[in-house]
Order: sequence, then structure tokens, then C-alpha cells
Amino acid sequence: MKVYVGNLSKEMSETEFTALVTPFGATNSVNLVKDRITGEPRGFGFVEYPNAEHAKAAIAALNGKEVGGRVLRVNESQPKGSRS
Repeated sequence: MKVYVGNLSKEMSETEFTALVTPFGATNSVNLVKDRITGEPRGFGFVEYPNAEHAKAAIAALNGKEVGGRVLRVNESQPKGSRS
């Protein structure tokens, strides 16, 4: 199950992001999205959990939690819509 984590501080490092999302269980991938040109974090990321229960636990624990002065938005990732 893929989880979206949004409203992250742009100062958050990949190590900090990984530490935030791994206490809920093993992950298949952790991706802090960065700007293609500057390489700076864009304020959101994705985590893929092999176990749906771990993903749901992460969503329940992190959604609405304040981290770095920002309130996180965490939910199940939705597929990209078609671009015009």
C-alpha cells in the first residue's frame, strides 16, 4: 500500500523522513520528492508498505501530527490523473 505524506517542512532530510515513517513497519520504498532543478525537497513524499495494516497504522498516527511546525497530511496515495 502506497502512502502520501504531505505538508512536510522543506528543510526535512531524507534521513529524517525515513525515521518518521519506518516505526510503523517494514517499507518497500521511501521517497522524499525533490525538485528536478534545485534538488531541494518539495514538501511531500511517498512510502510503500508491503503490509496494509502497517500503512493504515502510519496514516492513523501521522495524519494531523505536527512535525517541524507543520501539520502533516497523510493518506493512501491516489493514482496520478491524466494531464492535459
